[in-house]
Amino acid sequence: MPSSSNTSIAKKARTKAEADFATWLMMAKLGGFDDLPSNAQSFLTNYRTRLETISEAESTALAVHEVYSAYYSEMGGVGAAPEPKARTPAKERKVVPLQGRPKPQPGQLAARHSTRPMIRKFLPALLIFASMVALIVTYRFLTQ
Repeated sequence: MPSSSNTSIAKKARTKAEADFATWLMMAKLGGFDDLPSNAQSFLTNYRTRLETISEAESTALAVHEVYSAYYSEMGGVGAAPEPKARTPAKERKVVPLQGRPKPQPGQLAARHSTRPMIRKFLPALLIFASMVALIVTYRFLTQ
């Protein structure tokens, strides 16, 4: 059973490997391959070589695993990098949808003062109009 420090190192290394590889791949696609560090260039070269024999998804997974293993060792992980736990697919996750404000009951709508919503919508428009008029008057006054 891996220690908690190795587990946290593995999580950090995995996250960093996924992010870095995606960044390197995008930079290479945009023509910045020569600007990448030498280790990134070697990982991408291996990735491209594997693309000739296996699918893109498999090649990407292998490349990320290689980067992850290298990062795990660099960060002080002991032994071989542990295999990460499989992530739960999005379909199986139990997500509780956010609930907005409760809708008012029809009786409450009639009891509310009827001009209040109109004032809320009318006031910003009035302020914008008044500001525009003030700006135009100020501009004309200063230019004469």
